[in-house]
Amino acid sequence: MLRDGKYAAWFRTARGQGTGVVDLAEGRISGSDSFFTYGGSYRVDEKRFSAVLTVNRHTDGPSNVFGPDQVQVDLSGVCNGLLATCSGTAREAPGVKFEATLIYSQEDAPASDARCAVVKLNTDKLPKGLDNRTRPRPVFTPTKTPLS
Repeated sequence: MLRDGKYAAWFRTARGQGTGVVDLAEGRISGSDSFFTYGGSYRVDEKRFSAVLTVNRHTDGPSNVFGPDQVQVDLSGVCNGLLATCSGTAREAPGVKFEATLIYSQEDAPASDARCAVVKLNTDKLPKGLDNRTRPRPVFTPTKTPLS
C-alpha cells in the first residue's frame, strides 16, 4: 500500500532521464518538474501499483523523455508503502519503454521534537600549539575601498 504524500520521482527512457516531484492523494497524482506538469490517477491493490498519467509542457525547454510535449502514460509496477517502481509506455510513443521510481519524502521533524545529545566541550583535547597540520596565517587587515 502506498502512503498519500509527496514523492521524489526519478524516471527514464532510452532517450533520457529526469526527476520531479509528485503528490499522491486518494487515487490522484499531481506533480511537476522544471518543464512539465503531471496529472492523473492511480490504483493500489496490495503490492501492485497502476496509473494513468498525463504529461504536459508548461515551460519552453528540452524535449521530454518521450519526445512529444503532451503524452498519456500507462504504468504498472509494485510498491511497498514508501517506494514504488513501475514501467509502461505512452500512447504517443508506443515503442519507448518508460521506467519510474517514486520515493516517499518524509517531512522533517519540527525542531521542538528533535532529540539530540548535548556534548560538552573538553578544551584539554584541543591542539596546544602548531604542528604539521597547521601553519601560521598572516593577520587580516581590512582595506578601505572607495565607494562608486
